[in-house]
Parts: sequence; structure tokens; C-alpha cells
Amino acid sequence: MPGGAPQAAPPDAQERALTDSSEREPAEPPRVVVPRWVQLVALPLTALAAWALAKAAGKVLLLFIIAGLIALILNPAVSFVQRGRLPRGLAVLLVYVAFFVSLAGIGVLLANPISNQVRTFTNNLPTITNEANKKLAELETTLNQNGFHVHIVKPGKTALQSIQAKVTKSASKFVSFGGALLTEIANAIFNLVLIFVLSVYMLLYGRQIGALVRRVMPPGDGSRADDYPTLVQRAVSRYVGGQLLFSAIMGASAGLSLYLFGVIGIFPDGSKYALAFGVFYGVMELVPYIGPILGAAPPVAVALFTNPITAVWVVLLFIGLQQLEGHVVAPQVFGHTLRINPLLVIFALLTGLEVNGIFGALVALPILSVVRETVVYLSRHLTFESWNDTARRLL
Repeated sequence: MPGGAPQAAPPDAQERALTDSSEREPAEPPRVVVPRWVQLVALPLTALAAWALAKAAGKVLLLFIIAGLIALILNPAVSFVQRGRLPRGLAVLLVYVAFFVSLAGIGVLLANPISNQVRTFTNNLPTITNEANKKLAELETTLNQNGFHVHIVKPGKTALQSIQAKVTKSASKFVSFGGALLTEIANAIFNLVLIFVLSVYMLLYGRQIGALVRRVMPPGDGSRADDYPTLVQRAVSRYVGGQLLFSAIMGASAGLSLYLFGVIGIFPDGSKYALAFGVFYGVMELVPYIGPILGAAPPVAVALFTNPITAVWVVLLFIGLQQLEGHVVAPQVFGHTLRINPLLVIFALLTGLEVNGIFGALVALPILSVVRETVVYLSRHLTFESWNDTARRLL
């Protein structure tokens, strides 16, 4: 009635209103405006200070980055365990125990077939050694007949014994190298322990770190899809998934290729040890750049003992796999999982290798994924104050 009290909406209309309001997307927060003086002075000075700090920190910064990435990878598991209202410290302990137990379980599952292949190789080693002695002796004879006087085999000794004697005489040259190697191993163990301790502390104080990051970054709309720490964590998780997929593809490709080489007859032992070689190659793919070389070493060595020509074919096989890996598989896999252009993936790997060697290449892609999420997030919530008014006043 006119002038009377407003009538209540029907129940079905109230339900529709509540449904519409619940399905409505969160309101977009106002953008943070970056003043002109900040653009002109503060941002360049901050960039220079960050560069100087990174250069001074060097190895320490790298250790913190690796520990932070490990913490980001394990944090979803810790949060899941905490749903049972466990203390965060206990949840972190359980996650680390489960992680190491899982690694041990995978090792046990793979140990039996791989150990069988290794046992077969060990039993065949005398035959392979005899074949290698014959091939090396034939190689020496061929070289001598063609005017290349090379003494590989000494009288009364096999070829491998002759080579071993020469290596033994030169052993003193490697003493200093061995000492340096032990020092590097000790430093690596210390760094691993330090990374483990840092990652544990980062997981323990994960909520406080997340709250600090939210205060520093522009505010989101309150949903998980617009929460910066959550976005960073998802980006690192996508990298881990991409790395595991990449290693599985390359390990399977190497194992299948060696098996086919064995079936065809190019590399007879390839079909016998295809599983062991494939698993080892896939694991080594987790190590950037030198991983493919380390993964190819065992099959190439076995092929060299069998026949030098066979070794050439196996080397060509792994060169082809590495070219396929670097130019097709890695850019496509990581470009898809990280949502980054494949050219940027290659650029990040090369830059990381140049800046900090193997470890730089190891962290290049997860850092690139975090940088991408940061740029996308800031582009949604930051805007720069225009310089047009100042330019017009000057003109």
C-alpha cells in the first residue's frame, strides 16, 4: 500500500537474492597509485640496492632461495596435515618423515629390477672385459699398420691392464685434485644441512611470513585466486610438476631407445639394461646441464667395452636425445606448466647458468615462475601516476 510499510519479498525471491550475492565475484580492490617521485627516485634506488645486496650476499642468497623453494613445495602438505589440529612443528616433522619414507619406498620398488640388471652386468663383466681387450689390441694393430705408433698394450699384459698401469703412474698428479674434491664434498654436505634447517624454519614460520608478504604487497580481493602468497606457491608447484614430467619423459625416451638399439642389434646390451639406464638417466635429468652427460655415461661406457663403433652409435643417440630435450621437450613442458613462453624458458636457463653455474640453472625456472606471478599480480593492483600533466606544464 502507498505510504505503508514495505512488504517483505517472497521467500523464493530472497533465496534468489542470496544465491546471486554468493555467486557474485569479489569486488575488485582499488588500485594502488605509484606517485611520480617514487617512479623517478625510489624505484631506481631500490633496484640498485637490491642488485648490490644480491651481489654482496652471493652464495648466502642462493642458499636462502633454495630453502625457500623447498618450503614452498612442502607447505601445502604441511597445511593439509595441520587440518587435524596438529601443532605446526609436528606437522612439519611428519611431512619431512613422509618425504624421506616416500623416497625410500620408491628406491625399494625400483631396487629389485635394477639390481637384477646390475647383477647381470656384473656377471657379464669378465666377458665384456675380454672383448674390450681384444678390441683395443686390434685398434693398436690397425693404428700401427697405418703409421700411427701407439703403445696401448704392453707385452705380457692385457690392454686394460696396460691402461691401468699408465693411470697408476699418473696418480700423484691427482692428489691435490682429490683433496680439493673432498673439500668441495664437505662444503656441499654443510650447505645441504643448512638448506634443510632453513627450510624447516621457513615452514615453521610460514604463516607469519605470508602475513608479512600480504602487508607489503598491494591488497587483493580477499579470494585465494587473488592472494599473492598462494599464487607464488602454486607457481612453484607447477614447476615441480613440470620437472617430474620432464624427467619421466626423458628417462622413458632413453630407456626405450636403448631397448630398441638392443632389439635391432646395434647395442645388444641395451635391451638387457634398458630399465636401469632409463631410470638413471631420468634421475640425472633433475640436475641441469651436466645431468644428461652423467646419465649417458653408463651406457656409453658399456658400449665402449663392447665395440668402439657401438659406442659411437650410443653417443649419437644421446646427442640426439639432448638436442630433442633442449629444443623441444624442455621449452614445451616448462612453457606449458609455467605458462611462460618457451624462449623465456631457454633464456632463464642460460642466464642462471651464467650467473651461478649449475645451481643458478637449477633455481632459474622456479624463480622465473615466481617473477611471472609477481608481475601479473602487480599489473592488476598497481597503476603509475601519469606524467602527461607534468609534460604539458613544462611545454
